[in-house]
Amino acid sequence: MSQLEASATKEQHSKILDNKVAVVTGSTSGIGLGIARRLAANGCHIVLNGLADTAEVERVKTELAESSQRTIVYHGADMTKPQEIAELVEFAVNELGSVDILVNNAGIQHTASVEDFPVEKWDAVLAINLSSAFHTMRAALPHMKRNGFGRIVNIASVHGLVASAQKAAYVAAKHGLIGLTKVAALENAETGITVNAVCPGWVRTPLVEKQITDLAQRKGVSQEIAAEELLSAKQPSKRFVEVDELGDTVVFLASKAASNITGSSITVDGGWTAQ
Repeated sequence: MSQLEASATKEQHSKILDNKVAVVTGSTSGIGLGIARRLAANGCHIVLNGLADTAEVERVKTELAESSQRTIVYHGADMTKPQEIAELVEFAVNELGSVDILVNNAGIQHTASVEDFPVEKWDAVLAINLSSAFHTMRAALPHMKRNGFGRIVNIASVHGLVASAQKAAYVAAKHGLIGLTKVAALENAETGITVNAVCPGWVRTPLVEKQITDLAQRKGVSQEIAAEELLSAKQPSKRFVEVDELGDTVVFLASKAASNITGSSITVDGGWTAQ
């Protein structure tokens, strides 16, 4: 084997997050699955979590394991239930030995004016988009402290920084998540643990697809015209954020290069919040 071939082989097997264990909530589809894919591609063993039937979970696990040559497991914790969230973290430690990286991605959406907002929808959005992150962090931090290393990345939103009408619960939850991120970052600033938030703009996920469909129906236009209108109203780049762009942002925040970045809110929003 030539030196060049040996170097290429070494590079192939050396990943920037080699053998780290990452728990990604809401990761059986959409942004969460994209983040899990990029973490696995960069060397992480992954604990998946989310709402999917058994066949779909097995398909995703097999795909990730084969493409990354890493261990991929799944835990179906209901992110509205603190006890199940604690069990998710313990499962990761028992199955894979640690929790090095925690990505709080699970989220839901409901739109309505404040006076028409159903109380049960408010409670559900706050529980999944904000409280679940508190419960995962509360469970994971002691393990990270024992290891002297941890990376917590909370998937917030531009709506953690600015508001939009009809999104009272989502905006409140995402603003709260950024506040929680800052507090945890300060509390762990000397522990080897960083805590940051990623704030995406429009990403063409099922959540956003529903908003496009609703807008198209309301205005009597095509999906594509509705999508263009949605983008042009908020996102100066006039293109959707790619899931891989978010995944690579998380990989960076989990890497050694970002070891002194903590308490930050990183926008990936095509200029939305620059306006």
